[in-house]
Amino acid sequence: MNKTKIIATIGPGCDSKDALQKLVDSGVACFRINLSHGSNDNKKKYFDLIKSLTLGEGDRPTILADLAGPKIRIEQLKAPFKVKKGDLVEITNEKPGERSIPVSRGVRFRKLNPGARILIDDGRITLEVKKIITDNTILCVALETGEINSKKGVNFPGIELDVPALTEQDKKDLAMSLKSGADWIALSFVRSHRDYKIISEKIKEMGYSTPVIAKVEKWEAVENAQEIIKTFDAVMVARGDLGVELPLERVPTIQKSVIKIANDLGKPVIIATQILDSMINRTTPTRAEVSDIANAIIDGADSLMVTGETAVGKHPQKVIKVLKRVIEETELSVIKKQTNESTQKKISTAKAISHAACTVARVQKIDILVTMTHSGSTARMVARHRPNTRIIAMTPFKETSRRLNLVWGVEPVVVSSYSSSDEIPGIVISMLEKMNIYEKGKKFIVTGGVPVGLPGTTNYLSVLGFN
Repeated sequence: MNKTKIIATIGPGCDSKDALQKLVDSGVACFRINLSHGSNDNKKKYFDLIKSLTLGEGDRPTILADLAGPKIRIEQLKAPFKVKKGDLVEITNEKPGERSIPVSRGVRFRKLNPGARILIDDGRITLEVKKIITDNTILCVALETGEINSKKGVNFPGIELDVPALTEQDKKDLAMSLKSGADWIALSFVRSHRDYKIISEKIKEMGYSTPVIAKVEKWEAVENAQEIIKTFDAVMVARGDLGVELPLERVPTIQKSVIKIANDLGKPVIIATQILDSMINRTTPTRAEVSDIANAIIDGADSLMVTGETAVGKHPQKVIKVLKRVIEETELSVIKKQTNESTQKKISTAKAISHAACTVARVQKIDILVTMTHSGSTARMVARHRPNTRIIAMTPFKETSRRLNLVWGVEPVVVSSYSSSDEIPGIVISMLEKMNIYEKGKKFIVTGGVPVGLPGTTNYLSVLGFN
């Protein structure tokens, strides 16, 4: 099993049960639903399709619901129109004129100044602000020739705009996603750690406790990365919009920095966008793409997420097979270094136990490390040390099992419920036997929390063996 996990985006390129099951069989444990596109019925169809698939014993793949967030887009135009270099054009979210660019409602331009640059369609067209007419309308000059089309993104690099963390459409999509069984929620265009409170309270209001991924794709998120990663449940480096918001040459170092912060904090980190972009139309990747994937794995990414490659690509299964081969080869070639916690002056019991478990495994050459977990925190804390040991997370909850499909090196399995530590050895041995992991005299490590079921109480470590 790969230690680095694969997330695939569902779309027209793989929207049948047969096609999706082939992706699962090829190595996909989690599917992303991009809520930026499609009707409500179409989105629900994707949820139902994923829930019809089989992953392991009696369970289905993990569902990651990706909210559109406050991305500013061009609204529906009567018809596309061209702008030439030097043309004056209005951007507005009020009633547009014939050659105005209508953009998402809710955004206010009061913080813009003349001279600011605006990028249309991932930077294919650049506009320069000439005049602020109202909070809702600005006059710009085109710096190059191009065509204005509906639904294309509009970026304001380096400019803090008045936009909500959750749009009204996001709230509707969030409610539908939670009801439909989403295991993770991804929040797009996160700007501050305060965005977590907004969405987590909304999730709680709806009666759920679903974890949230912060997507780093705005300049504000880069500046506030430490606090954002510390606050959110996981983080994603969304390289598409990030490469528009900031100079392209900064993206690799930002990616490395985010991975390091997430690894240090024990938070899952996902790398997304243009993983195998050339394979949308081709059957083989470029050498640069393979190197990019390998470097992300070496740096410490938990998961790699393909987007258009499977959503609209011609060869979704080949994409996953190629990605899996690169992961396997890279993981074979790289010696993982365990995090050294001993230099830290203050360290929690949970962190100390997880570090000790990995150390015992390495020193005694034990290749099975079992984490007993209700919330998933024990497994995540062990995984952050990147041990060579096989990590098997045993939990009584399917929801926890599916959420761990994003975490590096963790093999989640569902076991029967238990109420005391006395039951743990029997449950572990029974499951390992069921998994055909049995060898007389072989040792394995078990770690977890006592009292059972209390999140964040990892304080139990035992070395057991088969008799």
